[in-house]
Amino acid sequence: MDTSPQAFDEAADRRRRILAIIGGSSGNLVEWYDFYAYSFTALYFAPLFFPAGDRTTQLLSAAGVFAVGFLVRPIGGWFFGRLADRRGRRFAMMTSVLLMCFGSLVIAILPTHAGIGLAAPVLLTLARLAQGLSVGGEYGTSATYMSEVAAPGHRGFYASFQYVTLIGGQLLAVLVIVLLELLVTEAQMRAWGWRIPFVVGAAAAIVALFLRRALHETQSASAARRPEAGSLRGLLRHPKPLLLVLGLTAGGSLSFYTFTTFMQKYLVNTAGFAAKTTSATMAVVLLVFMLAQPAFGALSDHVGRRTMLLAFGALGAVMTVPVMTAIGRVDSPVIAALLVLGALAVVSCYTSISGLVKAELFPGEVRALGVGLPYAIANALFGGTAEYVGLWFKSIGAESGFFWYVACFFVLALLTAWAMPETRIESHLSREHGAR
Repeated sequence: MDTSPQAFDEAADRRRRILAIIGGSSGNLVEWYDFYAYSFTALYFAPLFFPAGDRTTQLLSAAGVFAVGFLVRPIGGWFFGRLADRRGRRFAMMTSVLLMCFGSLVIAILPTHAGIGLAAPVLLTLARLAQGLSVGGEYGTSATYMSEVAAPGHRGFYASFQYVTLIGGQLLAVLVIVLLELLVTEAQMRAWGWRIPFVVGAAAAIVALFLRRALHETQSASAARRPEAGSLRGLLRHPKPLLLVLGLTAGGSLSFYTFTTFMQKYLVNTAGFAAKTTSATMAVVLLVFMLAQPAFGALSDHVGRRTMLLAFGALGAVMTVPVMTAIGRVDSPVIAALLVLGALAVVSCYTSISGLVKAELFPGEVRALGVGLPYAIANALFGGTAEYVGLWFKSIGAESGFFWYVACFFVLALLTAWAMPETRIESHLSREHGAR
């Protein structure tokens, strides 16, 4: 065993980075758990807030409110990105998780349409707006923080834990639903059981807040507090990175939400699976997807970020239509899970390095804003509307049109990746840390 001072310092530095990753990602997990809890419980509460119409219409209404949470993400991306670049990453991350806690508590105690009429969907929408602001700020600040604390040469591996916790939030939401479905009847689940996941999320947010209080601020954030730090004027001096983030996020977010949150509805509404079967199937799928992220992130440390993104765009453009068509026709949960996992393996080429490659494109003084704002804009326009667009295509009897819609955005991601530099070799982060 090496007991030299250098080895001791290296071990201490490694522990510090790991603890920072855990603290930074804990809030990320809670944020995304709360956000996805809405999507996964919508099958149960949609009739309580939108009583008119058939099942597809009710789900369409619930998906519309889900999309509203995305529409305010650009505001959250701007506000919290500016806050992180001016006041520090740690402060912005603590503030965002508090706002998510508030939104979850409101949904947990909100009366239904039978109790307060039209005020119920209105208040539900307002709660979703609060959650959308929070998540809009969380992505940019946590991606920036985790990229800045990651060790040079291993940034892909360390930064992949952002999506480990993001997917983990989805998985936790699914597992809570599965557990509730085992413990209560379907009638109880529709009556009050759907509220429990939001109570759990609000409590978890308090835990994440205390973990984030113990985080240290990054050197990049401390050095970046200049007069134009976090300003739109400063951000607009980097037009090419802005366009690259917009293009990558459009294809990445749409594909991610298609094969995760929308898939929950697709398996029930098109493939004809029972809600319980779908929840259990997606729980297994999300677990494998989550565990795969560090492997894909580590791969990017060897083959490069651009290579990973080119593979994501090219493979996604080819596989989307046949895979989505096959999923809609299967009657076996095992086959459905394998098909979804195949698609998510392609999506992992993007998700594992999503925050990192965007952070590498911007200098420290506008990094959180540069990552968060264009991401939130593209995510709101294309990721947040994935469920709504998919259900709309089904409602007009042209569901396969949605498959081609998703495939086109994979092509956009491919073209964007082709135009970007290889940030693994040379980036703003590597120059700041003195590493090549």
